[in-house]
Amino acid sequence: MRRVRLACASFRPSARRLTLASLFALVALTTTACGFQLRGQAQLPFKTINVPNLSQLGADLARNIEAASNAKIVDSPAEAEAILSILGEAREKVILSLNTQGQVQEYTLRYRVRFTVSDGRGGDFIAPSDIVLRRDITFNNQVLGKENEEELLYRDMRVDAVQQILRRLRLAKLRPADESFAPPEPSLFE
Repeated sequence: MRRVRLACASFRPSARRLTLASLFALVALTTTACGFQLRGQAQLPFKTINVPNLSQLGADLARNIEAASNAKIVDSPAEAEAILSILGEAREKVILSLNTQGQVQEYTLRYRVRFTVSDGRGGDFIAPSDIVLRRDITFNNQVLGKENEEELLYRDMRVDAVQQILRRLRLAKLRPADESFAPPEPSLFE
């Protein structure tokens, strides 16, 4: 009887391993069959780019371009095939709703970035473009906690803006100076 128990006990772990291996194989086959693949490095249409690190946004852009693309960051615009310029970056806080006593209940936070990517010789990879992100935040009497939450939301929006700029850089195509389209410049908060 003891031998039977030992045989069954030794069978259980290998059956579990076989079940787990089968499950992982099934998941791997399913994900590859649907066309799933990791993004990998972004293939940008230029090999070198100059990004001014004058703000946190510029530093985040430079770090992400260096880590997730084939392009190298260079310090001098003269050495770069492309120059990414941040034309404007703004934060805005707008009242979204009031309670019955007329006190603020919710705000909408807006984060706007205006940027362009040029070749430094008059051609544009990306004409001046805007990215506008919004987040809603409730307000109460805990001012310090809400200020921290507000900063976290602005930081989250900056990360989202960096990712959107990277996606636009992937699709950028050089337009010579005579083909460049520059829409009229609106104010940053219209």
